[in-house]
Amino acid sequence: MWFAYLKDMIMNQRTIQVDALESEAIYIFREVVAQFEKPVLLFSGGKDSITLVRLAQKAFFPAKIPFPLMHIDTGHNFPETIEFRDKLVEELGVELIVRDVQDNIDSGRVKEETGRYASRNMLQTETLLDAIEEFSFDACIGGARRDEEKARAKERIFSVRDDFGQWDEKNQRPEVFDMLNGRIDLGQNVRVFPISNWTELDVWSYIKNENIEIPSIYFAHKRKTFFRDGFIWSADDAVVYRDEEEQVVERMVRFRTVGDMSCTAAVLSDAVDIAKVVEEIRDSSISERGARIDDKRSEAAMEKRKQQGYF
Repeated sequence: MWFAYLKDMIMNQRTIQVDALESEAIYIFREVVAQFEKPVLLFSGGKDSITLVRLAQKAFFPAKIPFPLMHIDTGHNFPETIEFRDKLVEELGVELIVRDVQDNIDSGRVKEETGRYASRNMLQTETLLDAIEEFSFDACIGGARRDEEKARAKERIFSVRDDFGQWDEKNQRPEVFDMLNGRIDLGQNVRVFPISNWTELDVWSYIKNENIEIPSIYFAHKRKTFFRDGFIWSADDAVVYRDEEEQVVERMVRFRTVGDMSCTAAVLSDAVDIAKVVEEIRDSSISERGARIDDKRSEAAMEKRKQQGYF
């Protein structure tokens, strides 16, 4: 009985927290439009960027979202994510800019990785920086959160990047009393993270409360998979490397994050709806990025990518 009471109390507090976080995020969106000339929302089709779209709608209602969405397409995205992206953009009537990593591979500007854990995740940085220069974007809004990974925990809400898109964690501005400084020099740009202070549970609670539609792969479904190095990989997708001896078995799984198919593992789950996903996340002790193999290449994998221009 005490456990049930404590659980209800925590959930009530969490609901209050989500309301406060929504207000903060809306304030950040409005500051971006007030301080920058050409912002863009980086849209992956994942739950965090979908949440950003809903927050942007609220921030500028009844007007339309006053900046475009941009997707850096690696060519290794889950089909369900791309399908959802196109559907959402059509429903909202917003501008979508798509730039393909494959174009840089074909031109020889970047070299595709090979091997068991080959990924295009790092390659998208070059395409992103090209797009920022092409459109002269001075603020790129992303769905990164401080609870995701230790390098993210050091990130400011207005994160200044130099002329080459690089992040210097020792050269960031203080953000005191919600005062956000968007002044930048020519050539610099800022990455903006409106939900930086949210947790994964906050995001899922918000999706539940707002009844936001998300891609189907976030929910438990039957999928042909195989085990490797303690992770569950999709066997349905041609871009995922699989050895001949790795046995394919149909399992009930879902994806907690929707990175590239080649670097994103599934988790065993029976969470077929939002309520069960929220319950599952509440009981989890592992970050959602625990299933992202690109973060496990080294202890500083994320930080190194960010220093090179990754969002």
